[in-house]
Amino acid sequence: MPSPAHPAAGQRHADMAPMALRSGERLTARCPLCGRPASPQALREVASYPLETLEALRAENPDWRVEDGACPACVQRALLETLLHQGDEALHAAVQTQWPFDPRAAFGALPTPLRLHADPRFSGRGVTVAFVDSAFHPHPDLTTPRNRIRAWVDAASPQVEEHHFDGDHAPRWPGWDAGSDAQWHGTMTSTVGCGNGSLSRGLYRGLASEASVVLVQVRDAAGNIDNAAIARALSWLVEHADALDLGVVNLSVGGDAARARDDAVGAQVRALVNRGVAVVAAAGNDGIRRLIPPATAPEALTVGGIDDRNTFEHEELELWHSNYGIAGSGVYKPELVAPSAWVVAPVLPGTRAAGEAAALFARRFGSGSGTPRPEVEQELLARGLVTPHYQHVDGTSFAAPLVASLVACLLEANRGLSPPLVREVLLTTAHPVPGAPRDRQGAGAMEAGKAVALALAQLHGHAALAAAPHLDRGALVFQLHEGNVERVEVFGSWNGWAASAEGRQVGPGLWEARVPPPRVRRLEYKFRLDGERWLDDPANPRKAPDGVGGLNAVVLLDPSTR
Repeated sequence: MPSPAHPAAGQRHADMAPMALRSGERLTARCPLCGRPASPQALREVASYPLETLEALRAENPDWRVEDGACPACVQRALLETLLHQGDEALHAAVQTQWPFDPRAAFGALPTPLRLHADPRFSGRGVTVAFVDSAFHPHPDLTTPRNRIRAWVDAASPQVEEHHFDGDHAPRWPGWDAGSDAQWHGTMTSTVGCGNGSLSRGLYRGLASEASVVLVQVRDAAGNIDNAAIARALSWLVEHADALDLGVVNLSVGGDAARARDDAVGAQVRALVNRGVAVVAAAGNDGIRRLIPPATAPEALTVGGIDDRNTFEHEELELWHSNYGIAGSGVYKPELVAPSAWVVAPVLPGTRAAGEAAALFARRFGSGSGTPRPEVEQELLARGLVTPHYQHVDGTSFAAPLVASLVACLLEANRGLSPPLVREVLLTTAHPVPGAPRDRQGAGAMEAGKAVALALAQLHGHAALAAAPHLDRGALVFQLHEGNVERVEVFGSWNGWAASAEGRQVGPGLWEARVPPPRVRRLEYKFRLDGERWLDDPANPRKAPDGVGGLNAVVLLDPSTR
């Protein structure tokens, strides 16, 4: 059980999702579990969550019924706690490598920032991310509570069309509400990277949930995407990079096969990188030794996929069937891999699929029974639905925007990073996929928290990461880069979370705390900033559930060194 010093259920973690009040909602009711003000609509949404989550709520509150409702804060805490514990125990054993999913895992998907060990202090603020894709829809996760779409561009034909928007008006463009299949893919990639999870009360948000976005579509009326259209899109971005504060471009599309000497797409990627804009490209999903533009561009950071079993354990990783090979200038591709399965993305609003998803969840529970209807449950499983508004997707098309959104966070932490330095940070901090060939995975799987920690270290004049907790001169040393606080403390399991170790600044933005070496091999710890914000160590990828829907960082000590 956590002590009063440790984050408790009533406190908000730095890594927990905020609750979002949707347009038109009023706080006219109260949660029967915690008493917080809530809207009736929010209370009803509990019926969309996994059975394990509902059972956990019942275990804590024996008289509670599903039809009583529960506020997003209570539900999300129970969901995250259940998922994190299942990640260590039942969940990854239940997940199958082929669809359909096991019922215990069908609705249970770890939110992206938690799954990727992201640093919750950074969310792409002040950075613009461009997505080049088939077509787009102005999804609420990008447009509410304030519009973050800065421009929509159609580069499918030689006459490029563009529309620019501000933050106070709903963005609209020709065909924005068509509900077409082409819009599905672009809407997915843009929200996977930069969505704020508006339709999930902030739970299923991307890493760069506060970044601005530019949407550039390249699919023509006949349904084709060719190199000429992709090159036009990139050329437009080169021209407008400074005006848009462009930091990174994501390319989850493939054009035509092309010779390296005749690759117009590669030339425009090079032009963007020379302008200081990082470019991320998806490798493809055929599992063959063959790449097509833009994945072939030497200056692009090409991203392959992994299946991490929806857990945060490195031992569970397996490679996705990504394309691979040697691009121009003898560069091996991909350079990096990222999750390409179990990725949560929106159902396209206004489509038949969206209507059917809403209807299925509405029919899930019989009136007053509290028991889901088996036939509805099976249909939800077959469709990979997570909530009425979100579903599981897979492919390197979704691995690439995870990396692009991390780049936005790196640039927020340290805007002085050039594209070559961004690449170096990502590759230096990646962890290898066990047993996988190097030419299939590059440097390995992205490590979000460590990458931001290295970006901060370089910002503060340090050449490398602050060391993970380590023994030094008779003390266990903890370090954290944080330039915007006045106090840093470390709490840990070595003393029952009862007292903190006070940090002190030992360099620009670098805090250090020292404690006597504990007489245990394994311990958990967490930072507390300015006496109120909790943070699990972003530079330490070894994590464990903290019992209240978040993570603690873990350190293993070698008894022989004490």
